[in-house]
Amino acid sequence: MKQAAPRPPGLSVRMKLTLSYAGFLMVAGLLLLAVVWVFLLRYVPDQAGNTTGPGVPGGGGRPGPSTFSPGRSDLWRAFAPKAGWAAVFLLVFGLVGGWFLAGRMLSPLRRITDTARMASSGDLSGRIRLPGRRDEMRELADAFDGMLDRVEADVAAQQRFAANASHELRTPLAINQSLLEVAAGDPETDIPKLLHRLRSTNNRAIDLTEALLLLSRADRRAFTPERVDLSLVAEDAVETLLPLAEQHGVAVAPSYGTAAVLGSPTLLGQLATNLLHNAIVHNLDDRGWVRVVTSSGPGGALLTVENTGGLLAPQLVATLTEPFRRGTDRTGADHAGVGLGLAIARSIVDAHDGTLTLEPRLSGGLRVSVQLPTAYDGSPGPDSTPARGR
Repeated sequence: MKQAAPRPPGLSVRMKLTLSYAGFLMVAGLLLLAVVWVFLLRYVPDQAGNTTGPGVPGGGGRPGPSTFSPGRSDLWRAFAPKAGWAAVFLLVFGLVGGWFLAGRMLSPLRRITDTARMASSGDLSGRIRLPGRRDEMRELADAFDGMLDRVEADVAAQQRFAANASHELRTPLAINQSLLEVAAGDPETDIPKLLHRLRSTNNRAIDLTEALLLLSRADRRAFTPERVDLSLVAEDAVETLLPLAEQHGVAVAPSYGTAAVLGSPTLLGQLATNLLHNAIVHNLDDRGWVRVVTSSGPGGALLTVENTGGLLAPQLVATLTEPFRRGTDRTGADHAGVGLGLAIARSIVDAHDGTLTLEPRLSGGLRVSVQLPTAYDGSPGPDSTPARGR
């Protein structure tokens, strides 16, 4: 990373504010003294003099005592020292008070700076959490805390992706290496069978990489929300996976109701596909079925996928959204998945501020309910048209 060019030392912001406060106070004080001088002393005569008072009653017409009237220069000599001391007091008061006020005003910046230094050193756990009512400093602190939340989430998602990828990709790569080593030492190796196994293992590694990338994208909320109808999304998922369901004797019973949400069409499509895929591959009944329902109510848009199957313990159901938590499947290795289907579903639902609920059915199987906030924008949009062929 490119280092910033060193900066020459300069006055601190606190010192600059202090000098600004003191300077403003000095200017205001001097202006006040100037106003007194100009608009008050202008009525004082230039030269000093004596003024004789009126005659004393009964004094035989003698004049009264004389009174000394100072001139403008006399008043200036008396006024100037006091004005000088007042200016000195204003300067000292401005510097001390300005230093104190600047420190109080800039104290939030020190907390922001300390938190930023922690983040730059690699510790993203620190937050400013500036107390008090909202103002410019607190808006800055809140925005900085929000940025740190997003950065920490992105870093955590990248770390999880790297850890999961390195852990899970090691197995298919090791399998391929073993197959090649065995084939190299056996001149009678069945080449078509070897190629089939290599292709199957390679496809599994590709599926795993794509799933990890999708999981990372959902964790980072890297999408622009659009108006999406869950019924159309569910219908596309059913049409895509219907051949797989027919191949393994699983009946799919859809029930579509318009349910508009704001989100990513790609991620929501992956959500419906993952839920339906899991419902098919983990359906252990010989005459199993999968029900897909979309609806909209006061609580928001709802997507429900439930399937028949064996009895599931609540403790097991609570762990099914963990990454690489695989259940028993009936479809063979080609469609067994990589153990990220429900983990991806959980991340997609969280990215859309929704809730994902897993419930074991009393007669066996699993019911998965997704509730998302309903889109209330008043515009129909291209994705709000009712699903086709219902």
